[in-house]
Amino acid sequence: MLKPLGPRLKSDLPFLLPVSDYDRRRSDRAPWRKWYGLARWKKLRWSCLVRDHFTCAMCGRIEADTGQLHADHVRAHRGDPARFWDAGNVQTLCARCHNSKKQKQERRAARNKG
Repeated sequence: MLKPLGPRLKSDLPFLLPVSDYDRRRSDRAPWRKWYGLARWKKLRWSCLVRDHFTCAMCGRIEADTGQLHADHVRAHRGDPARFWDAGNVQTLCARCHNSKKQKQERRAARNKG
């Protein structure tokens, strides 16, 4: 006989519920985070991926899966609309470089600044 999945799913996946609350809090603190959901951003992202031939600016990897590519701001925009929407300030990075090398650079820069 099969056991019902309801209680097991709730206890195994509690982390799924607070995600939307977390996202809501983040967007409240930084309203510019909503810009990433706009059609304008998606168009800019796509144009940068095409411009860069779907190639990571850091490691040179060519990635066919665009879900594994990030349109990354070269200079942090910190909510500045001019810098955020400037295509010249956006580069293509693979997920590995974006989530490791680039994040380390940004943390290092923040420590040195403050």
